Amino acid sequence: MAQALYRKWRSQTFEDVVGQEHVTKTLLNALRDERVAHAYLFAGPRGTGKTSTARILAKALNCLDDDARPCNRCSLCSAINEGRLLDLIEIDAASNNSVDDIRELREKVGFQPSEARYKVYIIDEVHMLSSSAFNALLKTLEEPPPYARFVLATTEPHRIPATVLSRCQRFDFRRIPVTEIAAHLSHIASHEGCNVDDAALLAIARSAQGCMRDAVSLLDQMTSFGSAGKDGEQTAIGLEQVQQVLGTAASATVAEFVDVLASNDIAGGLKLVHQLLLQGASLHEFTGQVVDHLRAVMHVQMVGDGALLEDRPPEALETLQQQAERVPHTQTLTAIKRLTQAMTELKGEYQPQLPLELALVELLQPPQPQPQTAVQERPQPQTASSQTAVQERPQPQTASSQTAVQERPQPQTTSSQKAVQEQPQPQTASSQKAAQAVPAPSRARQPAQSEAQSGAEPAAGTGTTQALNADALRLLRQRWGEFLTAVRSRCGPKQQASLRSIKDLAIGADSVAMAFGNNTFAQGVISEAATREAVADILGEFLGQKVSLSCQSGDKANLSAAAGPVLEEEQAAGIDPLIEYAVAELGAEVNDSRAGH
Repeated sequence: MAQALYRKWRSQTFEDVVGQEHVTKTLLNALRDERVAHAYLFAGPRGTGKTSTARILAKALNCLDDDARPCNRCSLCSAINEGRLLDLIEIDAASNNSVDDIRELREKVGFQPSEARYKVYIIDEVHMLSSSAFNALLKTLEEPPPYARFVLATTEPHRIPATVLSRCQRFDFRRIPVTEIAAHLSHIASHEGCNVDDAALLAIARSAQGCMRDAVSLLDQMTSFGSAGKDGEQTAIGLEQVQQVLGTAASATVAEFVDVLASNDIAGGLKLVHQLLLQGASLHEFTGQVVDHLRAVMHVQMVGDGALLEDRPPEALETLQQQAERVPHTQTLTAIKRLTQAMTELKGEYQPQLPLELALVELLQPPQPQPQTAVQERPQPQTASSQTAVQERPQPQTASSQTAVQERPQPQTTSSQKAVQEQPQPQTASSQKAAQAVPAPSRARQPAQSEAQSGAEPAAGTGTTQALNADALRLLRQRWGEFLTAVRSRCGPKQQASLRSIKDLAIGADSVAMAFGNNTFAQGVISEAATREAVADILGEFLGQKVSLSCQSGDKANLSAAAGPVLEEEQAAGIDPLIEYAVAELGAEVNDSRAGH
C-alpha cells in the first residue's frame, strides 16, 4: 500500500524543517549547551511543523550519536521513526481532555524510562484540555522528574491558561512563505519522478496559505490526476490541471474581472460571472482570487513597484502595474472590502452567484443624488448663538413677550448665555397655562436684571462691593430654572437633582444659605468642597457678585449675624421654584386655596 507523501516526506532532522529557522536554531543551541527546558509550547497554524519538530527534539534528546543529533541511524532514532518507542508518549488532547486522563499521566510519569534516556510527552491540541485537566497538570508541568520532558502543541495559544504558559518556553511557528513551499514541492516532485510546471507549483503553494502539509497533500493528488501519454510517458502537470482540481479560475480571468472594475463595465462583469458559473468554477475561490489580485494592485499603488510581490511571475507584475495606473486607489480599497464581505455571503446561498453580482453592481453603479432636506432649504442663521436659542426654544411669543425679548440686553457672563440657550421651554398645555398665571422668567428678567445690576455692581473707584438687595433674591427666584441648567452643565445631573430638593433659601449681604430638610444625601452632595465652591461661583454669576454658600438641614435656612440681615421679597415677585418646576415639567396646576378665605 502506497504511503501518503506528507507522511513519507515528513521532516526527520532540524535541517528538514522548512521556514522555521528561528525555532530549529534555538533548539540546536540548547542541545549543544545541554540547556534543554523541561517544557516547551509550540504554537502556530496547522501544517507548519509543530508535531514534526517535537518528534525531532525527542530523537535528539535520546540519540546515541553525540556528533549528529538526531542521526536517524541508531536504535532509538529508528524506534521513534517507526513509532515503537515506549518512552515517547503522544497524547491527543482533543479526545483525552478529561481530568482522569491527566491523573493517569501523573501516575505514569513517575516511572523511569524503559530504554531511552528521557521520557518525552507530546500533547497535541493541548488547548482542548478542560480547566480541571489543566489544573491537574500544573504541578507535574512545573516540577517534572529529571528524566521527563513535555512538548505542548496548539493552534490556539490564547485558550491556554496563563499559569500553563508561564511554565513553558514558547515558540511561535509562522506560516511558510509561498516561495519556500514551492521550492520544497519541486524537491519532492523531482525525487518522486513527477514532472510539474513551475506555474503549477506556485499555484499549489499559494492555495496552501502557508500550510506545508496541505501543499504536499495537493501535490500527491495532482500526481494521481496526471495521465500517461500514448508512449507510456508521464505528462507534465500544468497550471490548468491544478485550477481544475482546485476549482479556481485562470489568472487571465481574474485579471479580466479587475479590468471590468477599471472600465466600469457592469454588463461585462455580469457576463463573466455567468460564464464562470456555467464552467463549474467555485465562485468563492474566484472571489478570493480577485481579492488577492486587488491586494497586489494595492501594493503596487502604495509602493510603486512589485517589491512586495516576489512570488509573482514577471508577466503578472506587468499586468498589475498597468491596472494600478487605471484603477484609483480609493476604488481598490472599496473593492477589497466589498468583495471580502461577499466571500462570507457566497456560502449557502440559493443563488450562488447573487452575492458576487450584487457586489459588482454596488461597486460600479453610480451613486444616486440625495434629495434635499428641509434643513438645507432653511435660511442660514445670522449668528450661532441666536440660531441655537431659536431652534431650541420654539415656544410661540406673545406681543408683550416679543417686546420684552427685543428690549432685553444680552447677559453679562458666558455661563449665563449658555444656560439661556440650552434651557428648553415646556410645550404642554398645563405649562402654557402656568406661564399665563405667573410672570415667566423671560418676561420678568429685563427689569429685574437691570435693577440687580444697578444695585449689585461695585461702585466705580471704591474697590468694595455693595450688599445684595431684595431685587437680587427676586432675580434668583425668577431665573432658578436657568441656574439649575447651569449647574447641570458645569457640575453634573446629580448636583442639579440635589438642588431641586432644597426646602428654603436665604440670602444675606454676601452669603447664601440652603436648607435641605431631612435629605442628608442631597445636602452631602452639595456640601462637598469642590461642588460647594462651583455652585457658589454660579450663584455669584447670577447675583452679580461673589457669595459664600452654606448647606443646612431642616426646613428653614438661617444666616449668621455676620452675614447681615436676611433679604425678603414681595409676595408678588413670582412663584416658588419647586411649584414652577412641578407646573412646567410634571404638568401640575396651581390652585390658590386662599381665594376662598
